[in-house]
Amino acid sequence: MRIGIVCYPTFGGSGVVATELGLELAKRGHEIHFITYNQPVRLDLLSNKVHYHEVTVPEYPLFHYQPYELALSSKLVDMVKLHKIELLHVHYAIPHAYAAYMAKQMLLEDGIHIPIVTTLHGTDITLVGSHPFYKPAVSFSINKSDAVTAVSESLKEDTLRLFDIKNEINVITNFIDVEKYKFSFTDCQRGMIAPDTEKIITHISNLRPVKRILDIIKIFYNVQKEIPAKLMVVGEGPDKEKAEALCQQLGISDKVVFFGRSNEIDKILCFSDLFLLPSETESFGLAALEAMASGVPVISSNTGGIPEVNINGITGFLSDVGDIEHMSQNAIFILSDEGRLAQFKQNAKERSYIFDLHKIVPQYEKLYEETLQKSLSV
Repeated sequence: MRIGIVCYPTFGGSGVVATELGLELAKRGHEIHFITYNQPVRLDLLSNKVHYHEVTVPEYPLFHYQPYELALSSKLVDMVKLHKIELLHVHYAIPHAYAAYMAKQMLLEDGIHIPIVTTLHGTDITLVGSHPFYKPAVSFSINKSDAVTAVSESLKEDTLRLFDIKNEINVITNFIDVEKYKFSFTDCQRGMIAPDTEKIITHISNLRPVKRILDIIKIFYNVQKEIPAKLMVVGEGPDKEKAEALCQQLGISDKVVFFGRSNEIDKILCFSDLFLLPSETESFGLAALEAMASGVPVISSNTGGIPEVNINGITGFLSDVGDIEHMSQNAIFILSDEGRLAQFKQNAKERSYIFDLHKIVPQYEKLYEETLQKSLSV
């Protein structure tokens, strides 16, 4: 199949999953065309099966906000015609599914029928899409897609609750390549970060308010009073300065390392003993899954799709959003006994195999084939 993939080319979960999906599909013999405004951050290999087409938005002083949807839909029309793309897989209802539908209508004028598969990732539903201004466009985009997927049962339920959806929503979870998280002793030089007497706790995100980074600092503060530990915070975002200020206020700045953005997530997780994810909401919890694949148990909130990934009392613990004391107690419980910690690590690793890309990507292939067959019969 010749497949066009539209996604955000950033460090966010949707862009990462879309990129990894495209690369795996290319390995399986499909021709993949990424169509977006920048080369995706994890798209480091272009080949005769993997192509990138940049969407450029001309600057017009007439527009206060430049019309990206218009530029994207026009680019989609051109790329479908030029490369004979058979199906578009768009990640996010708005603006991507909306732009894809515009492109589909333009292509129909030339007798070309291009089916659209839309994947809902969360922000497009729980934050952006639920705003009254956007609700009609989101509902329209989802209902006009030829197939729709959501990355968790929780997100599917939220979508059906918030919008008037007539389309069937298929749950195809996020995934990881478990093989990437197999380390040898020489790969994981833990002593570079902390001595063996200290536990290493990690958080990875875009440090937006929804991630509750201040909760992470407070949880770590409680833990380090009981257990020698270091905290590694990976990512950039609006709450980073507040987190750094809180570290100074609590007198733990020397125990907290802010890495900024990193392409070496697997190496950082290799060092880790525990992962914190106390988010306000998560449609899936991809960061938690990446941690678990590295054998790192997770202390998290019980919101959204996280309980579908992190199993309470098995791979880590779940707590109500904002319950810092409960999360702190659970973290100390796991870290305070080496045998217990080893068991949680093993459980986390084993749980991650359920979400291996070799099990999930074929589900997308099957959906593509079904969608193409339906479009041919129209």
